[in-house]
Amino acid sequence: MNDKVTRYIVNQEKWAQELQLLRSFLLELDLVEDIKWGMPAYIYKNKNIIGISAFKNYFGMWFHQGVFLKDEKKLLINAQEGKTKAMRQWRFNSIDELDKKTLQEYVLEAMKNVELGKEIKPQRNKKPLIIPPQLLTVLDNNNQLKEKFESLSLTKKREFTEYISEAKREATKESRLQKIIPMIQSGIGLNDKYRK
Repeated sequence: MNDKVTRYIVNQEKWAQELQLLRSFLLELDLVEDIKWGMPAYIYKNKNIIGISAFKNYFGMWFHQGVFLKDEKKLLINAQEGKTKAMRQWRFNSIDELDKKTLQEYVLEAMKNVELGKEIKPQRNKKPLIIPPQLLTVLDNNNQLKEKFESLSLTKKREFTEYISEAKREATKESRLQKIIPMIQSGIGLNDKYRK
């Protein structure tokens, strides 16, 4: 049992008991437990195969390569249709929905799929980096900030540019810009807290 996972579960205001039971079913199998992206992860043969988490209205687990599961009981969903290719999620609304036998059957199938090498690898983003005008103006007027921004990884640059571009109102774009300037200066990515 991983202490970080224990802390994650204990700190849930809602669903702690349910996550603990789900965890106990997973720990009966040959899985390594860790924290990835801020949530409990279960690894088999160095492959992330499962994650579990508490959400506002449900708790759940996802299979990173769930698209390969037979899912004869139709329990899995694509939580981001059109966006997610491989991942499938299983949502629970109460502890009574946790059926150990079925759950472990699905997990064992996912483990077998790892052994068979079944996997969809994420496609790298080939889109050009488009810097929104608000950020471009600030960078053009501050060489030190521009150098810091240019030294960031492409992923971090995309996070910052999309964060501003996705805002609909000008006031929101401006407040987001003010939020990210110190992060750029410090070399901190917008989503660093979710990375291990």
